[in-house]
Amino acid sequence: MMRTLRYRIQLIKEDDGSYSVVVPALPGCYSAGDTLEGAIEMAKESIEAYIESLVARGLEIPVEEGRIETTVTVEANA
Repeated sequence: MMRTLRYRIQLIKEDDGSYSVVVPALPGCYSAGDTLEGAIEMAKESIEAYIESLVARGLEIPVEEGRIETTVTVEANA
């Protein structure tokens, strides 16, 4: 059965201009790319491989349904 799953990713710009990617809902699922677009594409491939591994081992696939994410801006004396 094919399902469409959506995962939030965090992109971190590295000092060398490349991007690291973290997938918070999938522990240990990380990726990277030389460009923002490349990092996003690599993240998709990493997520697909992660899910395939879970399915092969008969494990449950984590989902992010029902999660709400937003950004909050605060002021601080720094």
